[in-house]
Amino acid sequence: MRNEPGVLVAALIVIACLFGGGGVAYGLANLIVQLAALLFLALNRQGVAQFVTDGPRPLVVLLLATLALPLVQLVPLPPSVWSSMPGRDLLSESLAAVGEPSWRPATVSTARTLVAFLGLIAPAAIVALGLAAQRNGLTRAVLAFVGMGVAGVLLGGAQVLSGGNAAQLYPENLTPGAMFGLFANRNSTAIFLVCCLLLLCSRPSSRLLSVGWIVTASAAALLSVGVVLTQSRTGLVLLALPIGLVLLRALSAMTARKAAGTARSGNIGRTVISAGLAAVLIALGVAASAGTLTQSRFGAVLDRFNKTEEQRPAIWEDARFAAERYWPVGAGMGTFDEVFQIDESLENITPRRAGRAHNDYIEIAIEAGVAGFVLIALWACWALWTTWAALGQDRRWEALSGTGILLAIALQSLLDYPLRNQAMLCMAAFAIVLMASAARPPSSRSTSQGAEA
Repeated sequence: MRNEPGVLVAALIVIACLFGGGGVAYGLANLIVQLAALLFLALNRQGVAQFVTDGPRPLVVLLLATLALPLVQLVPLPPSVWSSMPGRDLLSESLAAVGEPSWRPATVSTARTLVAFLGLIAPAAIVALGLAAQRNGLTRAVLAFVGMGVAGVLLGGAQVLSGGNAAQLYPENLTPGAMFGLFANRNSTAIFLVCCLLLLCSRPSSRLLSVGWIVTASAAALLSVGVVLTQSRTGLVLLALPIGLVLLRALSAMTARKAAGTARSGNIGRTVISAGLAAVLIALGVAASAGTLTQSRFGAVLDRFNKTEEQRPAIWEDARFAAERYWPVGAGMGTFDEVFQIDESLENITPRRAGRAHNDYIEIAIEAGVAGFVLIALWACWALWTTWAALGQDRRWEALSGTGILLAIALQSLLDYPLRNQAMLCMAAFAIVLMASAARPPSSRSTSQGAEA
């Protein structure tokens, strides 16, 4: 394989989608993704070094700080230090009962936090290699994501038609009839497909009914059907983001052509907006048809909005006490499932373990404390600043596509945990690449990306 950054990014995306959709429970599959990322970084050492030395300073600092968080939590500390941290009393008493307390890291579970750090290798590789790629390399990566999204929907079709008895990549499917595709969590499947739709919005416009338009519209329709078939409420709501971006792009094109004042430009503007609306109508029409033809699955999704037997509020209530116990230091990245049981109230206990807080902000409060929220705030500021900077560039739609992806992840994080698998971590990392690349002036891009040519 050639060590071109764009090729390596596309290859890593495919590997992450095939093996990285199962979360922490599938360590060996995740290891394949992480080893591939390390291999690709080794194949393009020059690009990695160039990113660290010449990359956008705020982005480089933020990425290194994110990687450093779990590593700092793994640094051994003397007993007098770690035992005085909030929430360490039970651990300290247990160790004292079997012998003299020794040096330990800040995290309450070294193994879990190490796994959390390893999970950051692949997205970090996407960022480092992606910023060294030329625009055609990023196009390959977009097509890789969309292609895997379409493949996931096709696989999910077999899952739905079999009632969940066939074509499942992950055996813990608890919702027969729902589509899981390449993921173990249908909410992750839904947001992945929404992100693929947002990536389609970054592609250049095609003439109405041309081959390119038909392919794009067909892919958009198929991905939209997939979101519906996951029966994910958040996925259905988040479809508003790609639809809104398509309409915004069409409106912008129409306004620009109208300002040009030529009849031909006006016709082009009407063609663009017609194409955008047609793509949306096709997607929604096929989705509604799919719901009718598959025992009203579209209605099944809508019925889920009326459910009141929701377990999330009970988890959040107990998780709040856990966050207070370990605040402001945190228990360590990846340790939620280890520490939540201490504060889970008897009236909320079920035969199944919570596993996750089903709100990534609460989970980060438990695992990372103040440092986690500082990083979230800094990433949000970076995203806003980069989006604003990209609006004046010729690649602003790529930046807005990346912004939409990060916004979708931020919104679903209120009710779920979209960034707890390798595939979605790589999707978020690629959104960052799109934003950062689009925000740079053309002269800066040609200089920094010359190594790939």
